[in-house]
Amino acid sequence: MDSNQLIAPRSRGSVQGDIFSGLTVALALVPEAVAFSFVAGVSPVVGLYGAFMMCLITAVLGGRPGMISGATGAMAVVMVNLVMEGNALGGSPAAGVQYLFFALLLVGLFQALAGVFRLGKFIRMVPRSVMMGFVNGLAIVIFLSQLRMFQADGAWIQGQPLWTMASLVALTMGILLIVPRIHKKAPGALVAIIAVSLLVIFAKIDTQTVLSFIQSKGGTGIQAGLPSFAFPQVPLTWATLVFVVPYALILAAIGLIESLMTLTLIDELTDSHGSGNRECVAQGFANFVNGLFGGMGGCAMIGQSIINISSGGRGRLSGIMAAGALLFFILFMSQYIEMVPIAALVGVMFIVVIKTFAWSTFNVLNKVPKWDVIVIILVTFLTVKYDLAIAVICGIIISALIFAWENALRIRARKTVDEHGIKHYKIYGPLFFGSTTLFMSKFDAKNDPQEVIIDFEESRIMDQSAIEIINKVAEIYQRSGKTIHLWHLSKDCVRLIKKAEKICVVNVLEDPDYFVSIDNYHKFREAI
Repeated sequence: MDSNQLIAPRSRGSVQGDIFSGLTVALALVPEAVAFSFVAGVSPVVGLYGAFMMCLITAVLGGRPGMISGATGAMAVVMVNLVMEGNALGGSPAAGVQYLFFALLLVGLFQALAGVFRLGKFIRMVPRSVMMGFVNGLAIVIFLSQLRMFQADGAWIQGQPLWTMASLVALTMGILLIVPRIHKKAPGALVAIIAVSLLVIFAKIDTQTVLSFIQSKGGTGIQAGLPSFAFPQVPLTWATLVFVVPYALILAAIGLIESLMTLTLIDELTDSHGSGNRECVAQGFANFVNGLFGGMGGCAMIGQSIINISSGGRGRLSGIMAAGALLFFILFMSQYIEMVPIAALVGVMFIVVIKTFAWSTFNVLNKVPKWDVIVIILVTFLTVKYDLAIAVICGIIISALIFAWENALRIRARKTVDEHGIKHYKIYGPLFFGSTTLFMSKFDAKNDPQEVIIDFEESRIMDQSAIEIINKVAEIYQRSGKTIHLWHLSKDCVRLIKKAEKICVVNVLEDPDYFVSIDNYHKFREAI
């Protein structure tokens, strides 16, 4: 089953749907933000602040209503090295997080500049096979991250605790799937979380909760005050820039790639269109604010975005509601949120995994070119093994190389000799760096007659390599004492063929848009 069928997202949404979906997302954001803060090596409060500010700012300013941003694992795995090296560089355990905040200022600037210079449009260069691999890999990553909730002190839980956890997860998933069948607009995820939480509390079931999860990671709780302004306490020196800028570039790239890929996926699921450039600016501004107000930053979150969409969230209100509810939890309701069983949140995330995975992949494996299948599998593997940025970049590079190779093989030449003894080479297919060698092999200057015509009417000169190979062919025929005529070359191409411009003849009668020298053309036509 395809994720589109599971989500059934093409409704316009409503205020009620945005409110309930926002509350559901806020509950799911708590353990995610806490977990990723520990991955990054910072306090849980820093992760929660980051999730709040990212969610709020991108909901208000972003280019994709309904998409949720927050603290993410993809960025956290880079941040941990930044924090560790920052601690060593600053000489104290608190120095690393200050370097992180300073890096987020640069991340924000880089991402905002990407939006200003309209680089978000390049997400269109991501092939469908890469997109499918990304979605599948991310679904697997989310699934594996939830399996860690079945561990305690690094070991898998067993016996009664395991059965209790598994039963509550299954109950949550069952409620989440049944509730929408009873009432389509009912917030299934929120109902499931509340129902399972009440069951655990009143039945006094012994299972891991949000509080016990935080304590197991060395934290004390989620209660905190409002984030406060403070410029990062780092020395403003050249050495600081040299240390921070590479991390900032990597974080900015990862954040934009994940955000734009998530935006594209949500566009497909909601049958609508977001603005990639606007999202780049919003992501940049949100990360910049995080650096000034003590958050860990982040980017778009595919899991929470799908929770939001599947729960009925379509507008900006859903993201604003999620951010507001998260802050409310931090300030006033921490003791109640800490009572929510982890099993309920895991159950919701397992449904997200089911809805995220592109199940249509199995249907197309034997219907698409084998290279696309290889790209899908490779991107999926790299997403799971390393991170999203590496997976997507490798997928795009491999897809581009495959495209270039396949088009390189399409260059063809039909050879004929007319009644005047002139040999015609009719070129078909694109001429670019990948096809120059094959193009060169089509000619036989030694055995060709004195007059040769190369006709590019059915071809296209793509790059400098193509122009250079045309120059080379012209030189070979000139050294053989033979005349070569190039037909149907565009003006920009002829202008660049410096060595061959005196022998270029263009058929201006058939192509009035292409013009080099009418006199040369008529002299040539009279000669034949």
